[in-house]
Amino acid sequence: MEKYIIIVAGGTGNRMGANVPKQFLLLNGEPILARTLRAFTKWGNIILVLPETQMIYWQSLCKNLRDMPDYKMVAGGEQRFYSVYNALQFVPDGALVAIHDGVRPLVSQTCINRVFTLAEEKGSALPVINCVDSLRHISNGSSLSVNRNEYVCVQTPQVFNSTNLKKAYQQPYKECFTDDASVYESVSYKINLCDGNIENIKITTSIDLIHAEAILKNGFNKV
Repeated sequence: MEKYIIIVAGGTGNRMGANVPKQFLLLNGEPILARTLRAFTKWGNIILVLPETQMIYWQSLCKNLRDMPDYKMVAGGEQRFYSVYNALQFVPDGALVAIHDGVRPLVSQTCINRVFTLAEEKGSALPVINCVDSLRHISNGSSLSVNRNEYVCVQTPQVFNSTNLKKAYQQPYKECFTDDASVYESVSYKINLCDGNIENIKITTSIDLIHAEAILKNGFNKV
């Protein structure tokens, strides 16, 4: 099946405390977003979603970057839901479409292969890793311990049959849509889980950036 990859990069950098959006911050000397795009060079047609106000700045950064894959750039929306919706207009039916966070530059090639393979077989694939912290459920001012073995941490890329995903994105936006899997399963499509890769962190704070630099320095992201 033909493959498409939607890279969603709509961050502002507020939690990072930076003057530029987090996807443009340097990770080992180059923008985080550049590393993310390169991770998908061999996998299919790439669609990059950026806020319209950031497009010119990104293009100026690209002038100094080497070995960048080809991609189509699309303007994002007010929420992630609308950004993905805009990008899906350029994805045909009957394809596999992966949606990936622009600030997850350390996704492994093994993980990418795993989610595409599972989605081609079963229609969807969601990479997850085990929770290592204790968890508590908070409700009405109180909290209750829960069994962490009954929960997993969700990563991207999340891969779907494009025909079904496009149908799911015809519904109105809801605040509970925190990722693409939540949109997909809200119209009764099944979500299939597989192993993610623990290095595939989402860089949202300065500590995450330090963590990512350490991962690269120690060679934990080679496959």
